[in-house]
Amino acid sequence: MPLPKSGYSTSGIFHLLPLGLRIQDKLSLLIDKHMSSLGASKLSLSSITTEVLWRQSGRYSANSELLRLKDRKESGLLLAPTHEEEITAIVAGMVKSYRDLPIRLYQTGRKYRDERRPRQGLLRAKEFMMKDLYTFDHNQETALETYQAVRSAYKNLFDNLKIPYLVADADSGNMGGKLSHEYHFVSPKGEDNVWSCSSCDYIANEELVEKRSSSTTAKSSSTSSSLVFKAISLDRTTAVHIHIPRPPSMPPSMPPTWSDVHSFVNLHAIKNTGVDIDTGIESSTLASLLPKTATEVHVYDRAVSPNTEPSLPDLTRIQPGDRCARCESGKLGVQKAIEVGHTFHLGTRYSEPLGALIAVPDSTSKQPIQMGCHGIGVSRIIGAIASLLSDSRGLNWPRCIAPFEAIVLTGPAASDTDGQEVYDTLCRGQSTNEGEGEVVDTILDDRADKSLGWKLRDADLIGYPVIVVLGRAWKEKREVEVQCRRLGVTSTVALGGLRECVVRLLEKL
Repeated sequence: MPLPKSGYSTSGIFHLLPLGLRIQDKLSLLIDKHMSSLGASKLSLSSITTEVLWRQSGRYSANSELLRLKDRKESGLLLAPTHEEEITAIVAGMVKSYRDLPIRLYQTGRKYRDERRPRQGLLRAKEFMMKDLYTFDHNQETALETYQAVRSAYKNLFDNLKIPYLVADADSGNMGGKLSHEYHFVSPKGEDNVWSCSSCDYIANEELVEKRSSSTTAKSSSTSSSLVFKAISLDRTTAVHIHIPRPPSMPPSMPPTWSDVHSFVNLHAIKNTGVDIDTGIESSTLASLLPKTATEVHVYDRAVSPNTEPSLPDLTRIQPGDRCARCESGKLGVQKAIEVGHTFHLGTRYSEPLGALIAVPDSTSKQPIQMGCHGIGVSRIIGAIASLLSDSRGLNWPRCIAPFEAIVLTGPAASDTDGQEVYDTLCRGQSTNEGEGEVVDTILDDRADKSLGWKLRDADLIGYPVIVVLGRAWKEKREVEVQCRRLGVTSTVALGGLRECVVRLLEKL
């Protein structure tokens, strides 16, 4: 009989009950299939890690979202948000030569972060399920080949879900490395802005998106028409002056306020110049925060700079309709999206500080291993799909991760034996001249204390892809009603053609 799906504990913490766990297990098995295509071996790393490794890699921060533990010895322990440090330390102790590589290791397990503002259910929580794959190669060439192989496996995996997705050029952030891609489901509930071109295949996240400079942003003969925003560096030691062209919509007599900075300035482009500013500090309070020994830095947009360097950045905020930097005719548009996967080429970001060194051909000195890490947010995918495919009647799961592919509902016109017969037809198959028919993962709802209408509403709420109803047609003609809400299909079929009908619907999901 149908069971509850999930349970809410407290802000940012959730339990998975039987149906929710079946969804997670099916998604994990799908991931296993595609990791196997890469020759990756599955392992299980402890959820507890140590501050020592994180300090060694340079990622430890007292103000970060790390969840910290203290044992009776006051050891510096962490609940791991990811495992780059641990897996690198393990490989460093085992691998000594390029002949031991390549290595592909992955796990699907619980991760943790001290999320400041948990929200949107499974999309942003303190505890989450994640698949992380770690790859180790002896040189950059083979590491980049591995990276492309992982991207291909990810494509096949997301294609299996049969949900539209975007693959965006991405910033590696504190993970390190220079090459990374994000995988997104487009959703109004997303927290990421993904930009794409109307003409070519250019897709990038907000940190990396580029636009083509137009005649309206050509270099000015003076800086008198520029806007100047005053900011302070994160370490509170530097006054930062940001110069951008004055937008046509802003009259020359109107002074800019700090609230305008988010509308007119590409803050990611500022960061890429090497200047980290504190965006939460109003310019009116800077004088009281800056020490007397503070230095000053001026950051210029290419259109208002007093010098002629050709490589100066475009610091103005990208707007929908701006020209694409990769093609001549395309225009940029933006969509809200939920990030569900990320691939990183790490290079030697972790292998060098953690001493993962190997002997290589034609060299007398040992070289750091080339690494990659590749994540998939398992619980985040579940939350994203629930959000994307739900409607006023309930959830709608894709076939490959649905808790059950079909449910059989019995009404007053059917006996327990009738329900069992239909269930057996779907989930056990029937022998044919060509061999055993395809088995459908089926559950039977034979609860005698619930009406057929109640069972139908419950099945819609849970989101089974196909619902098979034993109603009046069963009593009169031994026919069942087959419903697929996501495809908008309702049909009546005889028992002999039931499995073929259900399988045909499922293939579209």
